[in-house]
Amino acid sequence: MTAHEEEIQSAGALRRGLGLNRRQFLAATTGLTAAATVAGMGPLSSVAHAAAKGGTLVPPGKRGIILYTVRDAISRDPRSTTLPSGFRPVFEELSRIGFSQVEFAGYGQHANSEGGANLETVEGARLLRGWLDDNGLEAEGNHGFIPGSWPLSTADLDRFKLHLEIANILGFGHVGTGNDPTGSAYKADWDVAADKWNALGEIATNAGLKLYTHNHDVAYNFLLDSGPLDAQGRPTRSSGIRRLEYFLQITNPEHVWLEMDIFWAHVAQFKYRNYTAPDGSAQTNVFNPLGVVQKQTKRFPLFHAKDGRSNPATGNGYDMVPFGTGDIDYTTFFSQMGAKGYHNPMYEQDNAPGGSANPNQSLEFSEISYDNMAALRAPRG
Repeated sequence: MTAHEEEIQSAGALRRGLGLNRRQFLAATTGLTAAATVAGMGPLSSVAHAAAKGGTLVPPGKRGIILYTVRDAISRDPRSTTLPSGFRPVFEELSRIGFSQVEFAGYGQHANSEGGANLETVEGARLLRGWLDDNGLEAEGNHGFIPGSWPLSTADLDRFKLHLEIANILGFGHVGTGNDPTGSAYKADWDVAADKWNALGEIATNAGLKLYTHNHDVAYNFLLDSGPLDAQGRPTRSSGIRRLEYFLQITNPEHVWLEMDIFWAHVAQFKYRNYTAPDGSAQTNVFNPLGVVQKQTKRFPLFHAKDGRSNPATGNGYDMVPFGTGDIDYTTFFSQMGAKGYHNPMYEQDNAPGGSANPNQSLEFSEISYDNMAALRAPRG
């Protein structure tokens, strides 16, 4: 363990011992620094000095988590355990850890939790908003309902508008989905998806919200948009553009935004390097997730800050791990993406729940990940 890591660990231990959440701890930093100096507590003094000096890549108010990471805690029966269970106790724990933002992954919890199982209603949203406010948490978005049909049915449009109403009650700046716009490889299907998203995005904009889509690795595979047609009349080759890059080109930047899942973008970098050009030649093009963001950084108001440890023996090239314990270079990514202070990174880890063997693992991993997010500093020089 480095000296800096020891300092962070010491400060965290003191903060927990005092029963403070991270915002309370940071608010008291100046006084604690003086006390630590008198008491000879070098590690705390150094951490406080580092905080005052600046260079933090993710400001305290931008440190977020998508609730999918702790879905096991939200969905378990509070009558079966003393661990945080259901939205309200989980919000309390996330606030204690220090998170400032959350992203929802639906509005369901265990039926025995306060408020009942389904909070996907106006009344449920008001209840959730009160709990968020009580714990100093800000909700930024949701992986929620996006109509599958196009053109829109009346029922789908009504449900989408209900989600916008819920989003505004909860104070979202954004509303979105955890799925790609389409799972297709073909240009014609991405054209249809763009038409739908442009229309939905305009509705969301009129409601004061930014509509966003989330990516998985396959959305950064190459688009089939040229070359000889197959038996169904579909193109078999690519001009070299990637699917989501094409989607960005043909959607309205005033109505449609993206949430890059940085882990899955790096999986795409590992998996999708080769394509067949229109003339039949084999081409290689290594994907650069950071480069895509730098070209139009304000189209990416949210990120999933999901880490991975390199493992070329697996199909994805990475094993999912707590944030800051893997090999994805978040220091470079966050320091070079541009528009400082604009983005909202949400820690996510699909495999955080520990099951019956370790029922508190997802919250433990959340604390580790918060510590590592908070410790990120811009490179010197």
